[in-house]
Amino acid sequence: MRFVSTRGQSEPVCFSEAVAQGLAPDGGLYLPNDFPDLSPFFGKWENLSYPELCFEFFRLFATDLEADELKRSIDHSYSTFSHPQVAPVVQLNSNCKVLELFHGPTLAFKDFALQLLGNLYELQIARSGQNLTILGATSGDTGAAAISGLIGKSGVTVFILYPNGKVSPLQERQMTCTGASNVFPLAIEGTFDDAQKTVKELFSDLNFRQQVGLSAVNSINLARILAQSVYYLYAWFRLGTAERECTTFVVPTGNFGNVFAGWLLTKMGVSIRGFRVATNQNDVLHRLFRSGEYSLDSVVPSLAPSMDIQVASNFERLLFFILDGDFKRVREVMNRFRDEGRYCFDNFVAEGFSSSSAADWEIPEIIHSVKQEYGYLVDPHTACGFKDLPPEEKHLVLATAHPAKFPEVYENAGMEKPTAPILQELLEKTPVKYDSGVDASTIRAFIENHSSYKSE
Repeated sequence: MRFVSTRGQSEPVCFSEAVAQGLAPDGGLYLPNDFPDLSPFFGKWENLSYPELCFEFFRLFATDLEADELKRSIDHSYSTFSHPQVAPVVQLNSNCKVLELFHGPTLAFKDFALQLLGNLYELQIARSGQNLTILGATSGDTGAAAISGLIGKSGVTVFILYPNGKVSPLQERQMTCTGASNVFPLAIEGTFDDAQKTVKELFSDLNFRQQVGLSAVNSINLARILAQSVYYLYAWFRLGTAERECTTFVVPTGNFGNVFAGWLLTKMGVSIRGFRVATNQNDVLHRLFRSGEYSLDSVVPSLAPSMDIQVASNFERLLFFILDGDFKRVREVMNRFRDEGRYCFDNFVAEGFSSSSAADWEIPEIIHSVKQEYGYLVDPHTACGFKDLPPEEKHLVLATAHPAKFPEVYENAGMEKPTAPILQELLEKTPVKYDSGVDASTIRAFIENHSSYKSE
């Protein structure tokens, strides 16, 4: 299988090349050139374990990898998850279920993709004999999950940019208390969007990319999207045949990657009623689906910091389909948005999507109400997904993080603080971080001074 850029000015590549590059040379995002029809496999796949399903799914896309190598990487990736089902579905009542995605090593949904991506990078290095420099930006969970997936990997140096003072204290400790010599957490002055802008600028410098062997861990990397598609398919099978076509997936998201991963399955013969995009007060996606205007606004720190984002990078992938694969129109829209900070669509229609937004003052109230009604504790991000859910309709809410990652929210709401042993251990460790400006020249110089990669 080949993968093409959303902007149409880069040559199609194989799976391993798409993973290694992350961002296409023309600045676009990779997508499969065509999509397999999964419906003939439903009968064989619906009772598979999570690793088994992931392997069967990925072998349709990673056609350049040896099957035994791919299987070992996948089995290893999910062996560290604490729940035997990896992604269990919990029923709250007859119409509402939760897909728990926080049983990985960093207690967040990002582990599903980044544990696997780390092992795919290891395969890449073994096959090519060349080291990799991994660069990413995070609003909280991506950085911790990326670092966890790459700690101690031979030939890999990891640089993660995060907004100083704008992630939860425990999220920061997950990034800065690893003790790993190949990990560099950079606390930048600015927002996640500032960090992401710098990451994209560095990836657009093709000479620099080649000089340091640069690759991306953010959800601009297609492997992350495909890895996240698997837990939607796994959950869809758990619903049973009577509920599969009438259940809406409710997805807390800021960068649009998580919800796009589920929507992508609808291009492969999986019938899903719809996707509800749940945002916090940084509601760029809610405003888009409500009005058709994609526009920048100031990022306001919130109780759900992983969604404190105004530039939803993965929207470009959906845009490609909305514009019927018109590369030129994609480039025009993205260039206009880059230059003006907004783009207004005429008669905007994104079939199958709805949206909601939860203000900061609402999040503790929602946490309280979910606990009272269902006896179930949700984290601040997952809480956004419960905003105004129609009780007569069937929903599956993605629980994206463990509540223990955000203890201050519960303490301030007069609730008992949730805990997790793996997080408590971090409090006894000494954090190591690097304060940095966010401009590309500063980050470039830091990477050049600390990367283990040297071009020939």
